Amino acid sequence: MTTSTSALSLYARETAEFGARVAHTTAILQSAASDHAGQIVLASSLSAEDMVLTDLIARHQLAIPVATLDTGRLHAQTLQLIPRVERRYGLNIERHAPHQEAVVAFVRREGLDAMYRSIELRKACCALRKLGPLARMMAGRRAWVTGLRRAQSGARGKVPFSELDGEGRLKLSPLADWRWADVWHYIALHDVPYNPLHDAFMPSIGCEPCTRAIAVGEDFRAGRWWWESEGQKECGLHVGDDSHRTGDVRAAAASGRGQPQRRHEAAT
Repeated sequence: MTTSTSALSLYARETAEFGARVAHTTAILQSAASDHAGQIVLASSLSAEDMVLTDLIARHQLAIPVATLDTGRLHAQTLQLIPRVERRYGLNIERHAPHQEAVVAFVRREGLDAMYRSIELRKACCALRKLGPLARMMAGRRAWVTGLRRAQSGARGKVPFSELDGEGRLKLSPLADWRWADVWHYIALHDVPYNPLHDAFMPSIGCEPCTRAIAVGEDFRAGRWWWESEGQKECGLHVGDDSHRTGDVRAAAASGRGQPQRRHEAAT
């Protein structure tokens, strides 16, 4: 007899701090929507974390638009999530894509899967498919919301609730102190739509050629660019400068600093 598993059954668990974390995250979003009306966006990768933020924004009717980067190499399951979310919440998700002519030129010069040949080429691909579209997403905006959490990786272990990015814009990470169990408990509690690739042991989902499932004991982001030996698994979207960090927008104490997460964390 075989049994199917899902991310919900594996990870969803209510922690003692869950209620306080939801309240704190909601307060950050409400304050940001008021303080930066018309100039703020949720930069969503359609991850489980970003689905929690989307639900909170819709649930509290906050004027924070949702946008995503359509890199041209996303999984079919990721793309199929977009219309599901739009129907569920009655919103339109902005899609920002790379310039097609630049993509064609890069692929013609370096090949479709150039990212496997060197870190430099992988980062060049990320710059073309992610950083350029992000710049267009942020045009005319002075604040953005992300789903970053401290427990996602060692490189993100000091993510603050708010900081200034390299362009001087306010960057908010309202889920900074959430655990993986909190994310999935919220999804279960509110029946939030999520990417089915999470059920296939992909906690961190990026472009299709750059994402694989992880095994028990591997770090949360081990499935991203797994062929690289470089420790910091980032594409450039969230490589910060500590000198810009400003702490919590409410000056609340940061709590729940986690270690790099494991696939089985919420089940332990």
